[in-house]
Amino acid sequence: MTESPGAPHEIAGERIEDIDISEEMEGSFLEYAYSVIYSRALPDARDGLKPVQRRILFMMDDMGLRPEKGHVKSARVVGEVMGKLHPHGDSSIYDALVRLAQSFNMRLPLIDGHGNFGSLDDGPAASRYTEARLAGAALAMTDSLDEDVVDFVPNYDNQIMQPDVLPSAIPNLLVNGASGIAVGMATNLAPHNLIEVVDGAKHLLFNPDATVDELMEYIPGPDLPGGGTIVGLDGVKDAYRTGRGAFRTRAKVAVEQLGPRRTGLVVTELPYLVGPERVIEKIKQGVEAKKLSGISDLADLTDRKNGLRLVITLKTGFAPEAVLEQLYRYTPLEDSFSINSVALVKGQPQTLGLREMLRVFLDHRISVITRRTEHRLAKRRDRLHLVAGLLIAILDIDEVIQLIRTSDDSETARTRLMQVFDLTEVQAEYILELRLRRLTKFSRVELEAERDELNAEIERLLEILGSDDRLRGVVAEELDAAATAWGTPRRTLLTGAVIRPTRTAAASASLEVADTPCSVLLSVTGRALRVDRDPESPESTRGAPRATKHGAVRSSAEGTVRGEFGALLSDGTLHRFTPVDLPLVPAASIAFSAGAKLLDYLGVTDKKLSVVGITALDQDTPLGLCTLQGTVKRVVLTDLPAKPSFEVIGLKGDDQLVGAFPAPDGSEFAIVTSDAQLLRFDAAAVRPQGRPASGMAGMRLGADARVVFAGAVPAGAEARVVTIADSSITLPGTDVATAKITDWAEIPPKGRATGGVRIQRFLKWEDQIACAWVGTGEPRALAADGSARKLPTELGKRDGSGQPIDGAAAFVGEAP
Repeated sequence: MTESPGAPHEIAGERIEDIDISEEMEGSFLEYAYSVIYSRALPDARDGLKPVQRRILFMMDDMGLRPEKGHVKSARVVGEVMGKLHPHGDSSIYDALVRLAQSFNMRLPLIDGHGNFGSLDDGPAASRYTEARLAGAALAMTDSLDEDVVDFVPNYDNQIMQPDVLPSAIPNLLVNGASGIAVGMATNLAPHNLIEVVDGAKHLLFNPDATVDELMEYIPGPDLPGGGTIVGLDGVKDAYRTGRGAFRTRAKVAVEQLGPRRTGLVVTELPYLVGPERVIEKIKQGVEAKKLSGISDLADLTDRKNGLRLVITLKTGFAPEAVLEQLYRYTPLEDSFSINSVALVKGQPQTLGLREMLRVFLDHRISVITRRTEHRLAKRRDRLHLVAGLLIAILDIDEVIQLIRTSDDSETARTRLMQVFDLTEVQAEYILELRLRRLTKFSRVELEAERDELNAEIERLLEILGSDDRLRGVVAEELDAAATAWGTPRRTLLTGAVIRPTRTAAASASLEVADTPCSVLLSVTGRALRVDRDPESPESTRGAPRATKHGAVRSSAEGTVRGEFGALLSDGTLHRFTPVDLPLVPAASIAFSAGAKLLDYLGVTDKKLSVVGITALDQDTPLGLCTLQGTVKRVVLTDLPAKPSFEVIGLKGDDQLVGAFPAPDGSEFAIVTSDAQLLRFDAAAVRPQGRPASGMAGMRLGADARVVFAGAVPAGAEARVVTIADSSITLPGTDVATAKITDWAEIPPKGRATGGVRIQRFLKWEDQIACAWVGTGEPRALAADGSARKLPTELGKRDGSGQPIDGAAAFVGEAP
């Protein structure tokens, strides 16, 4: 008798089954691949966590390791997670815990580590030496777990229940990014800024058809934990649209004078996940291999107080910009990051774009808040039912007590309570379970107050469940609360692409970007960009600019790409910069939304300051200055100190610089104040002074008045004056304003240090000029968020009142 393949048979008392090894390998491999993809390597798109990370946070929350409690040994956390939830080795659990605590890895760390948790160049100490507890942001990930907001599943031995996903009140997948290698696929996501991601999520929440371009108005690009600069956004845009893309990051490097004849490059920020030791090693190798030239010394001055500081000393005669371009080319001071946005959606791996990631997160939050609201509604209805029973019983408490005392057993007492007082079984059981002293202490007034409060809360919860707009409003409110609590300013600077030569190019690195003529434009919202003025460049073709957010010019200057420019700040200082890394846009479609925030570009960390003007440093035209309190000055920027920043006007007290503009002889100063006064006088009346001088009286201000605009008008020019008036006490959301455009010729010239003339008559509810502008181009008004406001088309009388516009305006400038 012949046995068929696969049929079990016995040999020497053992049962043996023949199988096809190829089928067995295929089946086993598929099971292993599924386990790696679903249970280990890929994050869930809803909470942005891998299973081990989710289990760590859940177990630490269950252990009560909250931010206000003390740290505990990391080994204890690892043991709890391994023994109860994660059937894998302790090293994999500890590695995941460490990553959640590393500020250089996570944009928003979820674990507060105590001890040596490693660095970009070194690993962490063993788990028996370090301690951990939940960071504040982790509470937003685990909040409301006890309110049936997510499904729970059994652990590996069906003994303990664990959440299938965390509630995640923050969009963790985008904020902290993720990386992992599964079977046949991998994921790699860059961190982002929490405040920006929340703004983008809210926009999509209320505008479900929003495009990726619209979302990028709120989420312009990644925000890496270590800062640095992202060079070129084309790859970022590709990743946001398709889920796949790549971008290049650069270190933040400044040129500093290290001595009278010594110049150095100082590195204060590195590309994402690049450590200083790796950079130092590559620079040494480059110098030894003669790929890098011009470097005489390298010192690592990094410390806990000042943070990262690598000082690269240059040899005499070498241009810092040329050496820096070599460093970018041959060392990790410039690095690439590839985005591959693969995450689990309903248990299946998918490649997600920006819109899809936000959509999955928002759907999850809507589900969480809906389930939480239903849970709370049920709890409050149950409590209201009990309170109603207590109110019935409290009216005749003596009879209730007597009835209970005369009953033979609890079953009889419950039945009699239900019959005599018309109570439900639940109400009667609750009264029986209460201690007598508690029952007698109940106050009717307190119970009625609790009943009314419960009814109001139930009504509010029903309103949320009954209105999609109200539900989305709750989602938005909680996102705002998370951004307020845990959000921080952007660290990574976003710039336009830089033209790079091939490695075999014979041209000097200093010529990598041609030193062609360009214009630098500063928007009224503080963004700057570069426009090519090369007649042979297609970028320089003139045309009608697009009307986009932030689209009004505050100041402009002309020079060359590698020339020196100066940015005038409100504290009276001038900061040198070159526009080589500013975003380059075509003149035909100038969009300031693509510009870089100039304060960030300059490396200014004090966000109370603002940029009031820019100028080229190779011109001898006097620069006009005006302060908040009406002081004016003209200064010629010659014989400037070799410093990255220096003072150009001595400010007194709490005065601030509000205007910086070219003011040649023959032009006229124009100063507008908050009490609707405008002063026009010859610029020649302000004699040029040296840099340390404090200026002279420019305009006599009324009580509590301040200067809101200062500029200069060329001699004989046909200029216009734009003023926008509103109320200083108008509540947010109800802002209204009026605007007026006046012919410059209607303004009578007066002398310096006088009070000017009225430029707009206030209506009954108006008490200030919110913003103003005087110039020869086309005016454009913007709201505080950078969106455009429509101005009147007709000219008004000099002292007439304004016309209503479509909302309050915060800025007025010249259309690009």
